[in-house]
Order: sequence, then structure tokens, then C-alpha cells
Amino acid sequence: MSDADRERDLRRLERDRRRREQGRTPYFECAESLDRWPLLAEVSEQPTMILRVPPPRREAAASAAGEPPRTRLAVSGAIFAVATGLSRIFGLGREVIAAYYFGAAGKINAFTVAFQVPNLFRALVADAALSSAFVPVFSELIEKGERKRAWRVASTLFWLMLLGLTALTALFVLAAPWVIGIFGNPGHDRALAVGLSRVLFPLVALLGVSGIVVGILNTYEHFTVPALSPVFWNLAIIAGLAIGVPQAHSTNTKLYVYAVSILVATFIQVLLPVPWLRGRDGRLQLELDWRDPAVRRVFVLMVPVTLGLGLINVNAVIDTFFASRFVNANLAPNAIQKAFLVYMLPQGMFSVAIATVLFPRLSRFVTRGDMGAFRATVTMGLRQIAFLLIPAAAVSAVLADPIIRILFQRGHFAPAQTPVVAGALAAFNAGLVFNGAMLILNRAFFSLQSNWLPTGIALGNLFLNAILDVAFYHLGVWGIPLGTSVCNIAASWALLVMLRRRLGRIDGRELAQTVGRVAVASALVALVAWGVWKPLDSALGRSFGAQFVSLGLALAAAVLAYYAACRALRVRELQTLLALRRR
Repeated sequence: MSDADRERDLRRLERDRRRREQGRTPYFECAESLDRWPLLAEVSEQPTMILRVPPPRREAAASAAGEPPRTRLAVSGAIFAVATGLSRIFGLGREVIAAYYFGAAGKINAFTVAFQVPNLFRALVADAALSSAFVPVFSELIEKGERKRAWRVASTLFWLMLLGLTALTALFVLAAPWVIGIFGNPGHDRALAVGLSRVLFPLVALLGVSGIVVGILNTYEHFTVPALSPVFWNLAIIAGLAIGVPQAHSTNTKLYVYAVSILVATFIQVLLPVPWLRGRDGRLQLELDWRDPAVRRVFVLMVPVTLGLGLINVNAVIDTFFASRFVNANLAPNAIQKAFLVYMLPQGMFSVAIATVLFPRLSRFVTRGDMGAFRATVTMGLRQIAFLLIPAAAVSAVLADPIIRILFQRGHFAPAQTPVVAGALAAFNAGLVFNGAMLILNRAFFSLQSNWLPTGIALGNLFLNAILDVAFYHLGVWGIPLGTSVCNIAASWALLVMLRRRLGRIDGRELAQTVGRVAVASALVALVAWGVWKPLDSALGRSFGAQFVSLGLALAAAVLAYYAACRALRVRELQTLLALRRR
């Protein structure tokens, strides 16, 4: 052991002595086991000694009160899932209100294209891409006891992203006419699309700094406030729509009100989690130590992460290009976007929650060299995603038409637009579970800091998506999301195969058993849902109240049928979920 290592260990031991004297949890302690949803019972981290991230004050208080750490982890996962689900529900509510005012055809398609461009850059250089590169580096510094340096790196990245993305925003404002021109004439009003994109593009800079804040909180296993921030984002937009749009007199002005509401809501989303940084073992400061190797390492890691996650959004831009250019510029872009939002509701409630909660822990398993726990955690995450998303996809596909009708068909959303959006939703659902699997598999590679492999797969997926769009756009609007679903299947399979090669093995037999049993149960659930809805729809009619009853009873019957089928088939993930509910 070098003198520097010996001195560092002595400093850590001295800190532990002081923390014990103050009644606080020491850094060196046995790790907790993870045995509740969304973390399953097989996963266990039991090294002799670990360097643990100091718990938040709330967690320390829970520990003092005798609450088991695994309970706090289970509750964190459940709270995150509920918070993310609320965000998706309010997002769907936002879209329902927008559909009432703007419908799915017309100038709203100019807005959809204008929003697509900053959303692409956000995925490339901000938000999830930045967090995915930042969390492993920040977590590793914390694990090694270099907390002061970790916060200095976080501060440097905060200011570098703010300055760099602000400059990018200024550049886009100048280039907007040429960028939007790629999409042809969306909504038959290219000038409107250009103006709206200029209003919306500052979102990129705001979400860039948000990626740092959220990454810090997630590293400390604080998920609730970051998950709730999008809820307030959606509420602010809903308020802007409800208050501002009725005061405007032209469609163009109403759409600008919509865009400004999104910009204001993003400020709220960014600022809301900031107070929860207080009480940690450091704080963000005005520092620009760009020479630190850890800063450079984040950017090096961010290149493949940016490509890996960003290429998914490039696929969305390609889809929008084909929808606007070759399918129907006055309907297809917005119809696909509305179907996508409904499709993402179970994704956000379940797979995003599971992947986000597991990601920091996967990074720590890699840092400790505990590949057995890493492998079991990834497999467990895939099983939970299959358990939750396969039935959701089946029910959403067979009931796509009544779901879209009850959500959107009012105001300017005409009945003729319902089957178009429903067809797109059904096509999206073919790839729902595979999209969820991609989330956890990508984060597994990011935790291993082996980022170029999923990037290569994403790049191949990009070309496949373009080829499938060329092949399927002749089918109509639903052909574009069908191509996306095929891409999800191909990419998730490639990621799973490559991860198996990297780890030597995965628990494939248990994963296959879960998927097989859940698929059988989900097929039964789809039949039950359709069998309950169809006669009720014929008997009760298409009023809102009648649709609410027929669709609600069909969904309730689907849930009961899935519960019964999973019990009969002995699907073990059901028992894990029930154990969490009892707790």
C-alpha cells in the first residue's frame, strides 16, 4: 500500500470515528440486501467492507428508527414509479387539452415538428444523455471518498453545459429556417414552425443543467423530487393552455401561447429539485476546473451515450420526416405523436422507474467488482419489465380505438382522426416491452462504462429504421410506428446478446420462464378485455359516460384476469409486487 493510500484510509477511519461519536452512520459498513420490488430477492450485495454513499437525513432518521434499508429502497422505487406515472398521466392530460383546442390535423403539426427539433438536441447533449455519463463518474468519486472533488466536477459540468448550450441555442435561432425546411411544409405553415422552434429551443440549455442536478440526486438515491418535477412541468403547461389559449384570437397566437407555456414550465422543472441539493456533503459552486481528468472523462463517456440515447430520438425525427414529407403533412406528425404519448404511459410508470432506480446501484456494483449482483440485478429488471409491460401492450393494442376515443375525441379532434391515432398506437405497442428492455440494457452497459457497444447497435438501428420507414410508409400513418416497433425488437435482442457475451452468462432460464408465463397470461387478458368491452360498447353507445363505463369495466376485468392468470401460472413477480403492497 502506498503512503497516499495509507493516509487516505486513515482519514476515512477518522471521519468514521467522528460520525459514530455524533450518532451518524459511518461510511464503512455492511451493505444492505435488495429484496423488494423493483429489486428482487435474488440480488444481494454482501462484501466484507464497502464505502457507502452517506444517506440523506431522511434516510438516516429512518435507520435510527429501525426501518430496514431494503424497505427504504422498495419504497423509493415505488414512490418513483408512482411519481413518474403521475407525470405521464398529467402529460396525457396536457395532450388531451391540446387536442381539444387544436385537434390532430392542421397547424398543430407545425408545432409538433417545431418541438421535435429541440427535443432531439436535448436527447443528444442534455438531460438523460448527460446524466447517464455523469452518474457513473460522480458515483465512483463518491465511492472512493473523493467527495470534494466530486462536487467540484459537478460544478464544472454545470457551468460548462449552461454556457455551451446557450451558445448552441443562439446558433439555432439563426439557422432555424434551414433546419425546419428539411421537414417540408408541416401543417402547411413553415414560417409558424420556424417561429415556434425558436421559442422552444432554449429548453435544451435548461435541461442540460437539470441533467447535472438530477444526476446528483439519483446518485444519493433520492428519486422522488426529480420524478415529481415533470408533474409540475405538465401542470404549468396545462395552466398556460387553460388560461392563455382562450384569450388568444388566432390559431398562430394560441400555438405561441402553448410554446411559451412549455418554456416557463421548463424553468419550474429545473429549479424545483435544486433545494434538495442542500444537506448533502457538498454543493454546486461557481467553478470551472475543466482540466480535471474526471470532467474530461464525463465528456468522453458522453460521446457514445449521446449517440446511443440520442440516436433513438434521431429515429423519431426520421419518422417525423417521412410522416410530414410522404404520408400526410397535415395529420400524420401529430397523430403519431399523440399515439406515442399514450404508448409511453406504461413505459414511464414502470420501465423508466425500474431503470432509474437500478442505474446508480449497477454503477456501484461495477465499482466494487461484484459482477454476480450486477448480473442478477439486470436480469431481475428485465423480468419486472416483462411482467408489467407485456399485458399493458396487449390490452392497449386491442382497446386502442376506445382508448383514443375517450381521451381525445372532443373539441377540434374529429371522429375521423380517432382510427388514425388508434392504428398508430396499436403499431407502437408491438414494441413496448422491447423498448422497456432497452432502457435497462443500455444502462447496464453505461454502468460498465462500455458505452460504444450500445452506440454501435443504436447506429445500426438508425439505418434499419430509415429502411423500414421507406418500406412501411405506404401502409399509411400506422406504418411509421410499426417500423419503430420492429427496430425496438431488433435492438433489444442485440443488446441482450452482447451483454451475455460481456458477462459470460445471464439468468436466461428464469427470464424465459417469466416471459413465457406472462405472455400466456397476457393473451388471456387481451381476450377478456375485448370480450367485456365489445358487447358493452354495442349496448351502451358512444356517449362519454357510456364509453367511460364500457372501457373502465374492460380494464378492470383485464386486471383481475391478469392477477388470476399469474397466480395460476405461479408468476413469481406477482408475489414480489404483493409483498411490497402489504409492506
